[in-house]
Amino acid sequence: QVQLVESGGGLVQAGGSLRLSCAASGRIFSGNTMGWFRQAPGKQREMVAGVTSGGSTNFADSVKGRFTISRDNAKNTVYLQMSNLKPEDTAVYYCYLDLGRRGDYWGQGTQVTVSS
Repeated sequence: QVQLVESGGGLVQAGGSLRLSCAASGRIFSGNTMGWFRQAPGKQREMVAGVTSGGSTNFADSVKGRFTISRDNAKNTVYLQMSNLKPEDTAVYYCYLDLGRRGDYWGQGTQVTVSS
């Protein structure tokens, strides 16, 4: 079984920074994608950023230039560095691991709150 454990959420003022981490454990196959979604109150879950095991990245337009994503394949860990945070970034952030035909897995979520 695969487990994802997130850390790093919290409360920050607008313009500040936070770094989220997500460590995966269990039977993890290579050639996967890890990343983050988020869900704000009353809104649908949306993709924030993703990174393949080969290092290719993609970002939501709303976070481009402010967020970066990286991963440590040896540790099966993905990081989301969030800078210049805005109140509209407030959401629960969920880490995911996409193993393709072997399925996808989700973390429990971590709250990020940005005050104005």
